[in-house]
This record gives sequence, structure tokens and C-alpha cells, in this order.
Amino acid sequence: MKHGQSSRREFVRALGTGVALAAWPGVAGALTGCATSGATRVRRGHEGDGWERVPEILSRIVAPAFPARDFDITRFGAVGDGRTDCTGAFRAAVDACVAQGGGRVVVPAGRFLSGPIHLRSGVNLHVQADATIAFSREPRDYLPAVLTRFEGTELYNYSPLIYALDQRGVAVTGAGTLDGQADATHWWPWKGSKEFGWAPGQPDYKAARQRLLAMGEDGTPVEQRRFGEGDCLRSSFIEFYRCTQVLVDGVTIRNSPMWEIHPVLCSNVTVRGVTIESLGPNNDGVDPESCRDVLIERCVFNTGDDCIAIKSGRNGDGRRLHAPTENVIVRHCEMRDGHGGMSIGSEISGDVRYVFVHDCRMDSPRLDRALRLKTNASRGGVLEHVYMRDVTVGEVADAVLTIDFYYEEGAKGAFPPTVRDVELRRVTSRKSNFGWYLRGFADDPVHDVRMIDCTFDQVAKGNVAEHVAGLSVQRVRINGKEVGS
Repeated sequence: MKHGQSSRREFVRALGTGVALAAWPGVAGALTGCATSGATRVRRGHEGDGWERVPEILSRIVAPAFPARDFDITRFGAVGDGRTDCTGAFRAAVDACVAQGGGRVVVPAGRFLSGPIHLRSGVNLHVQADATIAFSREPRDYLPAVLTRFEGTELYNYSPLIYALDQRGVAVTGAGTLDGQADATHWWPWKGSKEFGWAPGQPDYKAARQRLLAMGEDGTPVEQRRFGEGDCLRSSFIEFYRCTQVLVDGVTIRNSPMWEIHPVLCSNVTVRGVTIESLGPNNDGVDPESCRDVLIERCVFNTGDDCIAIKSGRNGDGRRLHAPTENVIVRHCEMRDGHGGMSIGSEISGDVRYVFVHDCRMDSPRLDRALRLKTNASRGGVLEHVYMRDVTVGEVADAVLTIDFYYEEGAKGAFPPTVRDVELRRVTSRKSNFGWYLRGFADDPVHDVRMIDCTFDQVAKGNVAEHVAGLSVQRVRINGKEVGS
């Protein structure tokens, strides 16, 4: 049996009857508002036949409920002085909660130092107002290694700070704070960037990353991809792996080693009311990867990378699992600093489809793009049915919409990507370099992009549309003048 088959069967068992993977399929151009010539595809995904899917998707996303039982961590020896190691107390509280049929593991006011916290089915880690969980800065505390993904490739690595594997009905809630305590002397220097504290002669992650990528490409069994001490591969903050009915609600997240909220191979995921303040390297806000039925709402993002980045595995490893991310709804969120307010990619080799973004606000001179699709000929994959409407963009540094096939490896690869059916409707922006910046390949164009009832002001450099088949511009005003395709 191939490892990919085994992983998917384990995932199906973890989800339970009725929730399964079976439903998933395995600037050379001039600055212009017009697309390059190419066959016009049948236009799909208009407001009537794309957005009408949203109520059905929402009906399947149901936050978990927990018994009315509380397990205060101080009853298990935790001390909120910011110095006492409370890892054992968290573990004992989770075990007691599970033994009695589930409930809340409650973190009261105080600052509680801990290593990794592993959640189990039926457990809600509830962080009360004026409570902070401060996570250990010692990497060895996050060993032994667990099954995880690093930049879209499966491996065994340091545990995420909060982690659950093959669980059902798990949550992190409350008005308190999760502090990863990463900074220019802890975790972030592993990026190998002077901007984040690295200095010549210090270790970084680059060699280990290349070794992992090679393992993903040559099909090395995941059980043999063992990383940890000395490899400098940072973990995500919160990661749910092969879980269903997942909730993150209300907490504030600061100073993450890497990605903040990273559900992988999950279904029925809700992230709401979360505030993320973390400006370190690769500090994405929420990264649903190979997930189905995801709701992200009423969140505030101030991040060192993409605010939201949808993913589905990288290159050969993503194609091995071939588990797309699909049915993602993002609404009523605020995006401040970041590379992209709403991004898709670049680890999207397993496909992405049906993404809906509405009623959000994005605004910062340090926010590069509002909607960003990034891919290349090494990733491959199909990105389709992406809809954004009623989004207010104040200022972005680059473009309101970017679709770029030249990200990182660009045309180097045997897996040309497919991007089709992308629509912006009633999107406004106050200031940007470009309205849209679209670059496909000459023999593999971007297909069917629509701008409808949009207004983009103070656009400094116009628009780029290079190798786009089917760009439709309807009732769009740029710098006060109506343009059309």
C-alpha cells in the first residue's frame, strides 16, 4: 500500500462516518487594461451560480459543543507567575477532561509558562481574559517530533505549540492571549535573515529545507522524514492535523515562530474573533491546508506574511496526497500589515476551489496586495472559483488583484498551473501601484477573470494583463475614468 493511500484512510477514520476524502479528487507585457489574445472560455461562477453555494457550505460548518465541566489548570499545579513550568499541569488537566467525557480546560488570570499543549477530542482550551499562555523558547521542549507539515511537505518535526492529531471536536477559545515568545533571538533567526536577528555563522533552516524538499520529490516515506534538533525548521503555532469540527475563537495570538493557525487535512473548521499581532518571518495568520468547509470571520490580522493563505501541499508531496482545499468562506475581517490580505498559494499542488471573500476591510501601506494567487510550473494544481465582493481596500503597496505564475521557480517545472474563474465584484481601493497584475504563461494563460462594478483610485502604474484568456471588465473606474475590456 502506498503511504498516500494509508494517510487518507487514516484521515477518513479520524473524521468518522459521513465526512470523508472521497468527495475530493485525487512584466514583459505592456501596462494595459486589456488581456492578451486567446480563446475566450465559457464564463462560469457568476454571482448566481457561485455565491449560491455559500448557504449550503455554512450549514455544514458547526462549531463543537462541550459539556459544562471546567478543569482549572491551577487545580493541577499550574502557577501563573510566568516562570514556573506548567507543561505537566496542562497535560494533567487535558487528561482529566478527557477521562470525564470532555469540557473546558480553563486558564485563569495570570501568565502561565508551558511547552507544547496537545489537545484531544472533546477538549476546549479556554483562555480567560487577563490570562496568557507564554510558550517555552527552548526548542528541545517541543520534542519528540510529531507528524506535521513544513511549507506543504509532510515530515516529523518539532511539535506545534498547540497541536491535535486525529481528533474530533477540539477548540481554543477565550479572550486571553497566546504568546509564542518568538523574537530576534528566539525562533526567528532560523529564517537566516539579518532582518530577523540572524548573523553570519549562526545556524539557519536552508539546508534542512532542501533535504526535506528532496524527500518530498523522491517519495521518501513520511516515517523516514525525521527532523528536529539542529535542523532549524520552525513549527506552526496552532496546528490541527486530520481533525474534524475545529474551533479557534476570541484569542489574541502574538509572536509566533512561524504560521499562526494551521489546520491540515481538516474538515468543519471555524476561526472567528481572533486577533493576530505577529510580524515575524513567515508569520501567516490563518493557513487552511488541504481542508474542507472552513469559515474565517470577524478576525483582525497584522502579520509578517499573508494574513490568510490557502494551501494544499507542495509539489510532489502535494500531488501524492492530492487533497484540495475547498469551500472556504472569509467574511467581516480586517487585514492590516501583510504580504497579502487574502492569498492562495504558493503550496497549492493539491488544488483549491470555491473560495468566497466578502465584507472585509484591507488597509495598510505595508499590506502588499488585497487578493493574491501565487503559483508556478513546479507547483501545478488547479485554482478555480475564487470570488471576492464588497471588500473595501484603503491602501495597498502593490496591486488589488495579483495572479502570478512566476512566483519563485516560475516556468521551471513540468506541472503548469491552472487558474480560472476569478471574480471581483464591488471592490474599491483608495491607493495602489496597480489595479490588477496578471501574468500567465504564453502556452498556459490565466482563464476567465472578471472585474465588475469596481472602483480603484490613485492607481500609480496602471494594470498588467499578460497571457490572460478571457478578461472581462464591466463598469470599472480607475482614477476616475471608466475602463472596459
